[in-house]
Amino acid sequence: MEEKYLPIGTVVLLKGATKRIMICGFCCHGTGENDKMFDYVGCLSPEGFISSDKNLLFNHDQIDKIINMGFIDEEEKEFKEKLSSVLKMIDENQEDAIWVM
Repeated sequence: MEEKYLPIGTVVLLKGATKRIMICGFCCHGTGENDKMFDYVGCLSPEGFISSDKNLLFNHDQIDKIINMGFIDEEEKEFKEKLSSVLKMIDENQEDAIWVM
């Protein structure tokens, strides 16, 4: 897995899991005491979105296997470039970075 941020719609299997997950978003914050940012938000596959409390937050290094890659086109590539630059700004502690997207 060379690219850190896989396309929306990519179906993966997480380490130690038996149920597939479809990536449906990026850079989501958890809730509660530890509201750190996770690389991905996903929903069960093939069920899809059921409710917001059924979504899973996970990081790229938790992916064991890519089952099916999501759709990639020019718009998706441009989005990934913007995402990378925003994340770089966040890493450099620029609080208004999220508004660049």
